[in-house]
Amino acid sequence: YRDGIPIRKGFIKAVTICDVRRGKNAQLGNSLIEQYHYLGYTQPVGEHLKYMIYSGKTPIACMTWSSAPRHIGCRDQFIGWSKTEREQNIHYMAYNSRFLILPWVKAKYLASHILALCIKQISKDWQRRYHHGVYYLETFVDKEHFAGTCYRAANWIYLGDTTGRGKNDNTRKANRSIKAVYGFPLRNDFRDRLCGRKKDAIPRLERLTAMS
Repeated sequence: YRDGIPIRKGFIKAVTICDVRRGKNAQLGNSLIEQYHYLGYTQPVGEHLKYMIYSGKTPIACMTWSSAPRHIGCRDQFIGWSKTEREQNIHYMAYNSRFLILPWVKAKYLASHILALCIKQISKDWQRRYHHGVYYLETFVDKEHFAGTCYRAANWIYLGDTTGRGKNDNTRKANRSIKAVYGFPLRNDFRDRLCGRKKDAIPRLERLTAMS
């Protein structure tokens, strides 16, 4: 046992991710995030998914994915899209707004393994719910609390930092914590897709093999 969870051989291989946007399992995930995540629970914005993560039948983690923030400077520069292109295509992005591994679960490499599983299935889950997939994932890591180790281990790309000002700020002064911005393209041609230069009816999920 490690803090109450039996870590047996094959624990990592038995991990599965379940889409639980509604129902009792969604309520369980909401309550766990509210109790154990340092930010608590807030209802995800716009299109969103809620994941419960299990090893076998035992819940071990929770995640929420929501619509991406409308303007992040380092991300927008990385993608290279215009304001119009961003407004038209930002729904092809998903934002990891909460990620909680339950505090009594201690398993090496678990967080990065969960992220790798998400990369494989999230576009299909988004397609099933909203009739379109996603091409790009992003998240923010509060630098006052975390180092972003699991995202780096899962090959997410550090793009830069937020300004710490919030979307409606007019003072040009930081009024909240600075967060590291990480991204993960799900396709080699993600820039073409997000900038509207390529379109298809049902986006296929492809692991990034080379950055253009």
